[in-house]
Amino acid sequence: MVADKGKKLKFSDKGEEESAEHIDGELVLSIEKLQEIQDELEKINEEASDKVLEVEQKYNEIRKPVYDKRNDIIKSIPDFWLTAFLSHPALGDLLTEEDQKIFKYLGSLEVEDFKDVKLGYSITFHFNPNPYFEDTKLTKTFTFLDEGTTKINATSIKWKEGMGVPNGVTHEKKGCKRPHAEESFFTWFSETQQKDDMDEIHDEIAEIIKEDLWPNPLTYFNNEADEEGFDGEEGDEEEKGSDGSEDDDDEQDDDDDDVDEDDGN
Repeated sequence: MVADKGKKLKFSDKGEEESAEHIDGELVLSIEKLQEIQDELEKINEEASDKVLEVEQKYNEIRKPVYDKRNDIIKSIPDFWLTAFLSHPALGDLLTEEDQKIFKYLGSLEVEDFKDVKLGYSITFHFNPNPYFEDTKLTKTFTFLDEGTTKINATSIKWKEGMGVPNGVTHEKKGCKRPHAEESFFTWFSETQQKDDMDEIHDEIAEIIKEDLWPNPLTYFNNEADEEGFDGEEGDEEEKGSDGSEDDDDEQDDDDDDVDEDDGN
């Protein structure tokens, strides 16, 4: 009887091993099928991305004359781009006091994708004649290379005699003193080395201008005016509350009501 039990145990172990191998085989097969599905999805996603880029390129052509019309109107608004930059939470701190003086001569800003949007874009600052540099157009171009790096080209600024890249300073803004960046915003144009994922701070500035400021600069131009209007409304309410004029009127109305009731009795 003992020998029979031993044989049964051996047969049982063998069956479990075969079952485990069967399960492992099914698991491998399922993972392979899943990978095939993922590869199919990836192919569809790549096709979708290409279609999206085609649509983006089409609408870039449609938007171009509208952007041009917008720039024409902006030129008639004093210090439009200076105000928009200073009101932007990420860009405002990049302008030193001297930068702000130069930005008063900034007539228009233009962001333009390459015809093939996958290859890059450019940002151009159009300046009116000014006492700081000879250039009327400063451009920075970002070209995306196959190896994942970004090639950067920029206008070499021709500063006038006695002028140069402004130094960073500390100045007062909206009632509080805070230090600006140590470097002028215009040092951004001198940074033209290739950038990779480990050094993208200057690319980040470009992306903010391209993706946030450029599509709707009016949002940031209006920021400061809206804040002043809001503060003014608060001040009016505080003044009304402090002199108690409205409360006195309410109390007078209550007294008049009491007199009317007494007369009626």
